[in-house]
Amino acid sequence: MAQNILVAVAWPYANGPFHVGHLAGAYLPADIFARYQRLKGNRVLMVSGSDCHGTPITLKAETEGVTPQEVIRRYHRSFLNTFQRLGITFDLFTQTYTSNHYAVTTDFFLKLLDHGYIHKDKMTASYSESLKRFLPDRFVEGVCPNCGFTAARGDQCDNCGKLHEPYELINPRSKLDGEPVTFRETEHFFLDLPKVEPQLKRWL
Repeated sequence: MAQNILVAVAWPYANGPFHVGHLAGAYLPADIFARYQRLKGNRVLMVSGSDCHGTPITLKAETEGVTPQEVIRRYHRSFLNTFQRLGITFDLFTQTYTSNHYAVTTDFFLKLLDHGYIHKDKMTASYSESLKRFLPDRFVEGVCPNCGFTAARGDQCDNCGKLHEPYELINPRSKLDGEPVTFRETEHFFLDLPKVEPQLKRWL
């Protein structure tokens, strides 16, 4: 009897072209699995799309002096072209800009909030006094506190691989204008993972 098989593949940030690691790590294995299931006679839905909401896109756009939408359009087309040339068999490769995506993610968030699975808490965020704005981790760089690498990112050092917080960097500065970064306390929404742990363990 035919089964319904959902193949949900990683959503790439639309900020640069694919490299071999993208294809070998995510898209080719998924395509092989989906083809195998179709050959078995199962009903397969293989879906993914361009992630249009993320720091890497904003950083790319500000570096190039263009809008994020221009960057997204360019690389979404590039992704589709790559998949077509390689024969990757998506049933749907969409974008996070669609009205459907907005509606579903909003519904998810509100249901989680209504059932007490999301809570507010405070954290320390990077702030640019010169630009008068908060900065995502990847907009901050400085000296790695572990190995001394002078161009460590706000979330990790590409030289030694160590993860860290932006405020742990020595001489943190903005990647946008090179000016020093300060830190402020901000309030955010968090998923209460301990609350869902029992259900996840049972399901696993």
